[in-house]
Amino acid sequence: MNAKRYAVALTAVLALGACAPGGGPDSGDGTGAAPPDADKVTLTLNWVPYGEHAPFYYGIEQGYYADEGIDLKIQPGNGSGTTIQAVAQGQTTFGWADTPALLHGISEGMPVKSVGVFLQKGPASLEFLSEQNISSPQDLKGKTVGGTPGDAMYATFPAWLAANGLKPGDVEVVNMDAANKIAQLAEGQVDAIMGFFHDQGPTIEARTGKQVDYLLFADSGLNMLGTGIVANEDTLTNKADLVSRFVRATQKSWSEAVTDIPAAAKAMADGAENEPPLEVLEQQLELAEPLLQLDTAGQPGVNTEEQWQGTIDLMAQYADLKNAADPATYWDGSHADGSGS
Repeated sequence: MNAKRYAVALTAVLALGACAPGGGPDSGDGTGAAPPDADKVTLTLNWVPYGEHAPFYYGIEQGYYADEGIDLKIQPGNGSGTTIQAVAQGQTTFGWADTPALLHGISEGMPVKSVGVFLQKGPASLEFLSEQNISSPQDLKGKTVGGTPGDAMYATFPAWLAANGLKPGDVEVVNMDAANKIAQLAEGQVDAIMGFFHDQGPTIEARTGKQVDYLLFADSGLNMLGTGIVANEDTLTNKADLVSRFVRATQKSWSEAVTDIPAAAKAMADGAENEPPLEVLEQQLELAEPLLQLDTAGQPGVNTEEQWQGTIDLMAQYADLKNAADPATYWDGSHADGSGS
């Protein structure tokens, strides 16, 4: 299968680094201020803010969370696995995390569940400069691939290799800090890196001025559900109404944000800290929009048992998912489909 290719005409440079919490009730133009008696809710992202997260900031700015009685604070993350652990330990109300990492977390006993996956086509990929002339998974034999232990791609990379007839020894995996992956790729220290194509692709091209190609896991044998909302079991049991309100506000935020991507990106630029440049934010959200698969889902975050079972089966077959169970073990879809409390 040929690698997907895209060229982003950007000149901005991403400033990487630690990100302080942002997106409180006074974000943007102030129209989203929550009432004094609103529920204070924290959302921890899967990573430092990038374009995929713009709908949350847009929802705050437009008052969608305030309308549901929610005073939302957005916090940066450090990988889906870490975010899921924070939800499990009650350190954050909700998490935005990748589904494969969620399945592994639950198999290890974490008391969490998904309440709706929004990116229904997973964005996991391998990214590389086009000069590498990689056009299929088999072209990776003998190559070095940078990955970060604990993140979503690192956990599923062995599954992707197996699905494409490759053995772990065919590729050398180089462990590296997530914040350094792009620089190490640009400097030629590795041939490719694991990442989300809609996040890192525009960033790499903006930083290096070079064209980037990618191999999307979902297009080469491993189509699994991507990122969505994670809640603690205790929250689901004791604060079901809050879960439903948060999901409704998030669905509206995403539905509206993808119809006006420049405005959503601007809201994020106003409300976040250490976010990518505006042009990069817009490109990242544009690339994320097709992953919602709204033509079949109807609205963001609505999943089916078939989708979940497919992801569970792939994880059990290729990614050493222990004690694989039915979808209800990992997912409560009642809040996203409107039937929740």
